[in-house]
Amino acid sequence: MPVDIQRELAEALRLAHATAPSHILRSTQLPRRTRMLLQNRGFLAEIIRGWYTLVTPQASAGDTTFWHLHFWSFVSDYLAARYGQRYCLSAEHSLDLWTASTHTPKQLIVLTKRGGVFTLKLPNGSSILLYPDRNGLPVTTTKQGLQVMPLAVALIRTTPSYYTKSTTTAELALRMVRVEDLSRALLSGPINVTSAGRIAGALRHLGLTDSASRLEADLLAAGIVIKAQNPFEGPAHLLAGAILDSPYAGRVEAMWARMRLEVLAHFPQPPSSRPDPSVYLRRVNEIYTHDAYNSLSIEGYQVTPDLIQRIADGSWNPSANPQDEEQVNAMAAKGYRAAFKTVLTSLGDLWRGHAPGRIVDRDLQGWYRALFSPSVQANILPPAALAGYRERRVFILNSEHVPPATEAVPASMESLFRMLANEPSPAVRAVLGHFVFVFIHPYSDGNGRIGRFLMNVMLASGGYNWTVIRFGRRREYMAALERASVHGEIADFAKFIATEMKASANFSHWRPQ
Repeated sequence: MPVDIQRELAEALRLAHATAPSHILRSTQLPRRTRMLLQNRGFLAEIIRGWYTLVTPQASAGDTTFWHLHFWSFVSDYLAARYGQRYCLSAEHSLDLWTASTHTPKQLIVLTKRGGVFTLKLPNGSSILLYPDRNGLPVTTTKQGLQVMPLAVALIRTTPSYYTKSTTTAELALRMVRVEDLSRALLSGPINVTSAGRIAGALRHLGLTDSASRLEADLLAAGIVIKAQNPFEGPAHLLAGAILDSPYAGRVEAMWARMRLEVLAHFPQPPSSRPDPSVYLRRVNEIYTHDAYNSLSIEGYQVTPDLIQRIADGSWNPSANPQDEEQVNAMAAKGYRAAFKTVLTSLGDLWRGHAPGRIVDRDLQGWYRALFSPSVQANILPPAALAGYRERRVFILNSEHVPPATEAVPASMESLFRMLANEPSPAVRAVLGHFVFVFIHPYSDGNGRIGRFLMNVMLASGGYNWTVIRFGRRREYMAALERASVHGEIADFAKFIATEMKASANFSHWRPQ
């Protein structure tokens, strides 16, 4: 790329970032030449006519990952531009935001103060249904830059089917809401006796009997008698009576509780006898090359200030310098070896009787440092990359799952460590430990490799074989993770790990194809 074009591209990216920190742009916000340059170079993707999002040119054709990352930012900017604050998300979608759902809705329902019914078609088969609320919009509050119903109001206005279609979200919302807010919202307008009874019944089902009794007493004092009716069909996912401060931790714990029975149903029982530690470690070392070759990372991409600077000073080459690629690969291999040795040290503590969950909590950051220390020392990564959890949103190539926001990571990881420490089944610790870790995606890179280390330490804690996920089955592996992340279906992932564990046990000699 000529130097003058490279500099112009860098300036165009700087202008786009300064204009739209959320990465969402309107065509009127950039000069036409700037916009066309960014589009032609693959840095700008059209959402709808006149609206764009910043992407990276490495994104493959047809990949809609950028859309799942920027969905809510687009919705926020679009609705603000069209309606100001004279709109509100539906009760159900308000609850999604209150409970930190990572799911991108196929159709977002928005109540408006004016206008007619209109469906706005969006990428990836999604849409926004806009329709005027003839009864008037409720008082709103702001969540993620969007006008939403207050938590109590959303619970009152949600439909009965929400408790069966979105069970986890409904449970989290009820464990987060303050009962006085429910009472106040119910008594501030025309009383919805049916909804009040449904909420009271749901609270009792979740073990929140004091909250249910207080709600009933508040309404009775106003002369209103309600009949509690439980809208849930299945058991509660969290401990009876548990109240949540963090929706992130609650979602991890509810997901774990809901999925663990499926894992137990589809994963073999632990061996009847524990393996000899020295024999086990020798076997693990014997298959190291097999393991290292096959271990895959889940890659993310985004436009960053570092990328802009590399474009500006001429060091960015989209076709990649072979020597640079060779160094990156060498440092990755060196880091994997160092991390592998660190994990074996953790296994030694496991054999000495240390609690498996405690070992992961204590050592996981050390595995991460070992994995990337060579790349830092080779100046491929900045030293700050070793400091801890990621500092920005990430997204996973070719996936609809968007990992939790940066601020959600610490609470989510604390919840994961707590689940690992309290889980009695090594099979559940291994399968859900791996899955939940990559669901959270706490690091900017290396989540897949560390997730598999975590899985193998948990497998070893139950006497299971060290397991290698083979490169040839990457498509099935990613598909199973996708089904678990997006649809909450863990059975295929549990069965997949079980088959790979069996294949690893039968491995005797390996040569890369």
